[in-house]
Amino acid sequence: MVLYKQELKSNLKGFLIWFGVIVGMCFGCILMYSSVESSLSDMGDLFAKMGMMSKAFGMDRLSVATMGGYFATEIAMLHALGGGMFAAILGSNLLSKEEFGHTIEYLGVLPLSRFSMLVQKYLSMVSMLVCFQVFGMLCYLGGFAIMGEELSSKHLLTLGGTQLLMMLEIGSICFCISAFSKKNRMGAGLGVAMIFFAMDILCRVIPAIEDLKYVTPFYYCNATDIFTDVKLSAVSMVIAACLIVISASTAVMHYQKKDLQ
Repeated sequence: MVLYKQELKSNLKGFLIWFGVIVGMCFGCILMYSSVESSLSDMGDLFAKMGMMSKAFGMDRLSVATMGGYFATEIAMLHALGGGMFAAILGSNLLSKEEFGHTIEYLGVLPLSRFSMLVQKYLSMVSMLVCFQVFGMLCYLGGFAIMGEELSSKHLLTLGGTQLLMMLEIGSICFCISAFSKKNRMGAGLGVAMIFFAMDILCRVIPAIEDLKYVTPFYYCNATDIFTDVKLSAVSMVIAACLIVISASTAVMHYQKKDLQ
């Protein structure tokens, strides 16, 4: 597992930056709640009456004037988007960086099969996403404790688990893209994450494209649905699991046959 450790080490700086920025911002927003609570109480009714915009972000069901509503509609959404972007960047660089940076020749002389290399790289991505999510949720739990607020452990575990599935789905799709490309596809990976995020917003407000909820991974990890005990879409999560397996398998099969010269 030498390559696995090397991947963790080489991506540590990027992980710390993304974790620090995304989780740090969200944690700071939790601590800021007491200072903006009075303003939010005045704006809560206004946000709830913004029509389609309120529906898209769940402010028609949860009030931003409450700590739970503030967390679900603002902070959890920011964490999901940031986590999805981090997963996209991570997945899109795992393989293409070797060919783009001309380091694949070095890996080729190591006593390491391509299959083993791919598995170790993929596992490194999974490990970093798990750490991002677990430590992020612990930080938010700590923030709630500092503020003297209670957060449902059931809701937090469900949110953490579904968001992790979303990140793995996006990361796996971008890992597959990386396997087919010889160039850095970070932009394409970020595009995938942003398109999925836009799909989630649009399918909630436009009935004609409601079926996009089965395509975008942001739909089943929506914090507003989780905090209001809306039944999660089992079909969407099954599709997500299938896409993870298909994307990872396709990447492995293609890369093992790929001409790396």
